[in-house]
Amino acid sequence: MWPETLKATVRLLDRLGCRVDFPMQQACCGQALTNTGYGRDAVPMVRRFVDVFEGYDAVVAPSGSCVGSVREQHATIARQAGEDRLLGQVQQVAPRVHELSEFLVDVLGVTDVGAWFPHRVTYHPTCHSLRMLRVGDKPLQLLRAVRGIELVDLPGATECCGFGGTFAMKNSDVSVAMGADKCRSVRATEAEVLVASDNSCLAHIGGMLGRQRSGVRQMHLAEILASTEEDPS
Repeated sequence: MWPETLKATVRLLDRLGCRVDFPMQQACCGQALTNTGYGRDAVPMVRRFVDVFEGYDAVVAPSGSCVGSVREQHATIARQAGEDRLLGQVQQVAPRVHELSEFLVDVLGVTDVGAWFPHRVTYHPTCHSLRMLRVGDKPLQLLRAVRGIELVDLPGATECCGFGGTFAMKNSDVSVAMGADKCRSVRATEAEVLVASDNSCLAHIGGMLGRQRSGVRQMHLAEILASTEEDPS
């Protein structure tokens, strides 16, 4: 749904010396099913995930919610389904699955990725990356090292934006109210760009900002980190 994020991730990892492969057999991790209570139906997705990715040193995803699903839910799905062999595969693969900022800071050991982005930016920490993966300030470490950036704090940054997948559909009034609060905070920063590490949150907040004609642009962290003076985003 957001191909520019994936392209930016590949460009960034390639620039940092990684040998990047994009297996075309991959599919959804199954989060939409598991978060809605259909864990048994997600078993084929878990099986496909481990079959496709078990041969790699590291699996990197520009989505804290997807990585959280793999690392925190796949083993439970396999265990509850009585799939012992699948559980063993999950336990081998899941620890090698990393959210993008985790991989850059913890695995590659870099915070300055050579990015250039001369704009006023504010950062929204997404719930899964913040609470499930506990990435902490790793995205901010990476953003602070970007040349030319003006990074401003987002008021109430750790408050949920109200998306939450099917939560936004089942509890739309609450979701909209939470999103409106987040939009007020974003606009208060007078930032040109709102950045986050999950496009789902950016779609929710961005949809509301767009209807308000705020002029605030939404970008994934990967797109800013991939931006250089020679090839700006």
